[in-house]
Amino acid sequence: MYRNTKGHTWLARVAAVTPILLTPGVALADTPSGTDLLLPKPAEFIPALLAFLVIWAVLAKFAWPSILGMMEKRQQKIQDDLDAAQQAKVKATEEEKAYEAKIADAQRQAEEIISKAKKEAEEERSQVLAKAQREAVGIIAKAHGAVGSERKKAMIELSGQVVDLSVEIAGKIIGNDLSEVDQRRLAEKYLAEVGTPDAD
Repeated sequence: MYRNTKGHTWLARVAAVTPILLTPGVALADTPSGTDLLLPKPAEFIPALLAFLVIWAVLAKFAWPSILGMMEKRQQKIQDDLDAAQQAKVKATEEEKAYEAKIADAQRQAEEIISKAKKEAEEERSQVLAKAQREAVGIIAKAHGAVGSERKKAMIELSGQVVDLSVEIAGKIIGNDLSEVDQRRLAEKYLAEVGTPDAD
């Protein structure tokens, strides 16, 4: 619609100028006035019409198709540019969404890794603490056992020394009336009555 209007306007201007160029010059004294200005004279009308038709035919044959072709090419280029811009916008939007999805996925994976690492660290800490407690209990038990064993060993050695000492003292006090076996039995009986630290 736009192309046709512009083309007709251009042709109308050419048609308006053509009769003036082809019409013989009119003297200033013969200048018409009033309605004569609007109505062409029959002698001028036919040559002007013929000139207009010739010019219109030449333009329609040679100029008009190239003008229309250029305008169509320009319109097609503009449309192609608009389509390309729209496609680029759609593609950019899709890429932005994909990028945001990747970022969200990366953040989710990072949170999972951190959560897993915290959980594993907590489990490792619990295992280490449990192992340390077991080892501490074992060490304490071994220490108690060692202390008890050493204490028992010391008490046995001490008891033997006390018995020997008692036998020696009793032999000196009582004399040689009792045999060494009897003296030892007497000392052991005394210690049993008194009570040894093992009874604790």
